[in-house]
Amino acid sequence: MKKISNVLKKDWVILILIVLGFALGVYFYPSLPNRVPIHWNSKGQVDGYGSKFLGAFGVVLINLGIYLMFIVLPYIDPKRKNYEKFQSTYQYLKYLLIIFLLGVEVTALLIAKGVVVNTSIFIQILGSLLLILLGNVMGRFKHNYFVGIKTPWTLANEEVWRKTHRMAAPLWVIGGIINILLTIVGIDFNGISNIIILTVIVIVPIVYSYIIYQQIVNLDK
Repeated sequence: MKKISNVLKKDWVILILIVLGFALGVYFYPSLPNRVPIHWNSKGQVDGYGSKFLGAFGVVLINLGIYLMFIVLPYIDPKRKNYEKFQSTYQYLKYLLIIFLLGVEVTALLIAKGVVVNTSIFIQILGSLLLILLGNVMGRFKHNYFVGIKTPWTLANEEVWRKTHRMAAPLWVIGGIINILLTIVGIDFNGISNIIILTVIVIVPIVYSYIIYQQIVNLDK
């Protein structure tokens, strides 16, 4: 495993993005209202408010917390050696989530300032792109306890892990594409379509991992 100092040097672009997030919070803070929108329903309507501080720095603090988890987890995972087998993919995940949350932060700040943004469409498309980009690399995840589809059966058997992630990868990509198309044409069925897609891409891999595990166990008998 690399020293944390070496990892931080490699992540200098990510660190700049996180600092940028804090800088945006500092810049917008004085002009934000005392009650800032922090949550929206499936129709893009505000259904939750937070403090001025939370509106300015809430998302970027989450971003920082996620990044620190990405740094620490490989050192405490019992399968830590496997991280070296998908280093480039793990780095890709860090960039993907940091940029995604930075986009969420910018959107939230603009809305708080009164800039008109179709929140429902924007968040749906942003979330769908996240599914597509995650699915695009999911088949490369190696056996570990923190990143990937973690069921009792994928964690118990490396072959089950491999097959489950290879099956789930295109499923996530297709789910993301379908959700984007439904969003563009204005079909959301009051958010039900989004729930159905998320349910399918979560439940199907779980069931599949159980079936594959049972097949492997029976072969070993």
